[in-house]
Amino acid sequence: MKTAISISDRVFRSAEQLAARLGVSRSELYSKALAELVEKHRDDLITSRLNEIYGPGQESSSLDPGLATLQHRTLALGKR
Repeated sequence: MKTAISISDRVFRSAEQLAARLGVSRSELYSKALAELVEKHRDDLITSRLNEIYGPGQESSSLDPGLATLQHRTLALGKR
């Protein structure tokens, strides 16, 4: 897809230098940078949602003590 954006001269010059140093086209550099930013924010959104679920006053993410005991016993039996 083709698109147009406006960026400052300083950012443009820095991007040109980086693209040259990395041996990639300007389009490839911008595409990779945007993809990384989108991925980072996707990860941040997932973290935010998990914090909403398991944050203070919410459900605990720890294993139920009874289940932990049963799990420990099962593992101990397997070592015999």
